Amino acid sequence: MGMVSRTATTAALAAALILGGAPGAGAGVARAGAEAAYSATTGVGVHNAYEKSAYPYFADALDSGAAMLELDVWTNAFGRSWRVSHSNPLGNDNNCVNAANADGLRTGPRDQDLGGCLASVRAWHDANPGHRPVVLKIELKDGFQGKAGRGPAALDALLTARLGDALFRPADLVGGHPDLDAAVRAGGWPARDAMAGKFVVEIIPGTVEKDNPLDTLWTDREYAQHLRALAAAGRLREAAAFPAVLGAAAGDPRTRYADAGLRPWFVVFDGDASFYAGGGSVDTAWYARNGYLVVMTEAHKVAPAIDGVSPTEAQARERVALLAARHASVVSSDWRSLTSVLSSVVPRGGAGR
Repeated sequence: MGMVSRTATTAALAAALILGGAPGAGAGVARAGAEAAYSATTGVGVHNAYEKSAYPYFADALDSGAAMLELDVWTNAFGRSWRVSHSNPLGNDNNCVNAANADGLRTGPRDQDLGGCLASVRAWHDANPGHRPVVLKIELKDGFQGKAGRGPAALDALLTARLGDALFRPADLVGGHPDLDAAVRAGGWPARDAMAGKFVVEIIPGTVEKDNPLDTLWTDREYAQHLRALAAAGRLREAAAFPAVLGAAAGDPRTRYADAGLRPWFVVFDGDASFYAGGGSVDTAWYARNGYLVVMTEAHKVAPAIDGVSPTEAQARERVALLAARHASVVSSDWRSLTSVLSSVVPRGGAGR
């Protein structure tokens, strides 16, 4: 399907959008969507949901119905803790309030660190039992900093301390299989309704890390090494996140990893929606056939481009439908005000397929 084409398949997909309803139990999601494997559906995510210009409070982002919410995190030794900010590497600038319970989700000072953001996520989770599954996408702006106490094991510990049983972990997916790849190829992702009340944490390399010539071990490879080591030691249950292969590419993008033993620990892919959608250079059906998740970013830029923040609802629905037909798992943009679109779930690959 070309970028400009709007075929009958796309129109049918747009008509097939399933509205998710309230943020809690997801009332209104059709049973066909709930019973489908998590990897067989397409949801809609929000880029940089932690910014105050996006939502006054992170609880508002969680209430939006979005299938994915993104956090930018800094780890360098020049600041304390795991800082959540778009452009301040030394401090926090965000809409998180370190809530202890539902009453605190919109009170108290904002600009909290990652632990404070995760505390709000947990408080919201406790107030909304059985909520839709949510991807928490964490961009480590400058990568892990193990010498500063902010390496993969420390991230696992923080995620576990704050979210605990609300996490869907790599070990939950692996089950009795040797690695993540073997698990998803065997149909390892649970049904959407079995994922209710869970958060899937995706981690990607950050923009600063990628531009740092001294950083030769990016987030994706470092965390994959961590997963492999934990599995070898019989401790995979400690892992709390899924590393993503960043950047759309033709073929199997995991071939970029010279260490072939790391490749089976990647089942999440994240890249430019325009590349996935354009010209047929990427066999996106390959991802769906194998049970891999694909996050397609900057969905609004796919030709013909639409507004990145406030398109019409019809435009946004059509774009979701187009990218669902291209086998997106998450369609990501900044459509934060379109809650009916954010809470929608579409059959991945096309209506009726």
